[in-house]
Amino acid sequence: MNHDYADASQWRGITILSVRKNGKVIVVGDGQVSAGNTVMKSGARKVRTLAGGKVLTGFAGATADAFALLERLEAKLEQHPTQLARACVELAKDWRTDKYLRQLQAMMIVADAKETFVLTGNGDVVQPDEQETGSGITAIGSGGNFALSAALAMDEYEPDAEALARKAMAIADRICVFTNGNLTLESLKTT
Repeated sequence: MNHDYADASQWRGITILSVRKNGKVIVVGDGQVSAGNTVMKSGARKVRTLAGGKVLTGFAGATADAFALLERLEAKLEQHPTQLARACVELAKDWRTDKYLRQLQAMMIVADAKETFVLTGNGDVVQPDEQETGSGITAIGSGGNFALSAALAMDEYEPDAEALARKAMAIADRICVFTNGNLTLESLKTT
């Protein structure tokens, strides 16, 4: 079977999971990027810190697009340094309405000590439902549903946010062919 590796729809990769629990918020991502049935890279790093280490981000999708969005998010955070929700909404508005930004193909998880959001090019700024209960878990990317399911299943039994995130990613690695165990993890204290 021939693959057109320039066709972005053939590219798969990166599972991003965020867990907020017991005084910590974690954003973790795997490193696999695949084109068709070929692993193109096993050590991609799509988890970053912004705003002097006060904001965690993880992104799935086209890397160049995500970096363009990260630069825009950083500018919004400089304009609204203590208002993550406002910075995310402002970025989502630009992403949705700007002719150039509308073409960018990526999704992002953005978290600080207080809040977690998922941002998409459709203008979505979604906060996980579990936020009110003290345990916010969300995921994006190729194996996102696997990691999310695993984390939700273990949430009641694993008190440590980092351990929960690592275990959930290990399960996603075992199930999803587009996810690997080469993790990048960033964390913040929430209390």
